[in-house]
Amino acid sequence: MAETDERLTHEWASGETVDIAIKRQSPPADKARSPGFVWLGGFKSDMAGTKADVMVQTAASIGAPSLRFDYSGHGISGGKFVDGTISRWVDESLAGLLQKTAGPQILVGSSMGGWIALRLMQRLRKLGDTDRVAALLLIAPAPDFTTELMEPAFSDAQREALVSNGYFEEPTPYSDEPNVITRALIEDGRNNRTLMPGLKLSCPVRFLLGMADPDVPHTHALRLVECLADDDVTMTLVKDGDHRLSREADLGLLARAMKQLHELVTTDLSQVQNDAPASNAGSGS
Repeated sequence: MAETDERLTHEWASGETVDIAIKRQSPPADKARSPGFVWLGGFKSDMAGTKADVMVQTAASIGAPSLRFDYSGHGISGGKFVDGTISRWVDESLAGLLQKTAGPQILVGSSMGGWIALRLMQRLRKLGDTDRVAALLLIAPAPDFTTELMEPAFSDAQREALVSNGYFEEPTPYSDEPNVITRALIEDGRNNRTLMPGLKLSCPVRFLLGMADPDVPHTHALRLVECLADDDVTMTLVKDGDHRLSREADLGLLARAMKQLHELVTTDLSQVQNDAPASNAGSGS
């Protein structure tokens, strides 16, 4: 199994278009109906990261298809990062999911990608496509991070810069270039909040969380668990794990979680097919 490089031209609600870079891995013929994996990356991350590589490799090892892509303004996709918002990145992810995958998928969301995954579930429900996603695997998920984690920590000077300039810059330990935080990102984040009681995903959800995460405390993910009162949720806590969870042992956890979730989903889908009523096409009425 090998990945193919593809492009997707997506049109935003504004009428503007953007070129999205995609890597897609198809399954062997005898595994054509296998549930696939879709990578949803983090804020200012790209699809060439270590965890995304492990997702693709693990999917290949079990004969499952996979899809990964860069949001606009990220990696090798078109667009400018400063023009990005949660809504735009959700729209692009939905387009990739619907146009570049077939059948049930397992969403693997890292950091902001966990938030994107939740919004995708809500969008799919509105479209009536509730069977497209079979499970979620969330790594240090950061739902609502713009309102819950960023905004409370803004200094007076940063708040003033958002009002007067529309953005401010701040250093980040993950890049030599500063993060650019825009007013559009913050305002749009308020319209995409998911941490609300009664959030229902209707599928298995698995969490991988680092208890030494300095960016998104594992307690933030616990709030999400509380919102998912009716769903099948399992959490794995890594006592000394940071936000990236990219050490060899962490990556091993990711691979095992993927295989377990794929087996669970495959078994559930087989059971549904076996329980389906036999066709009566040949009988009269």
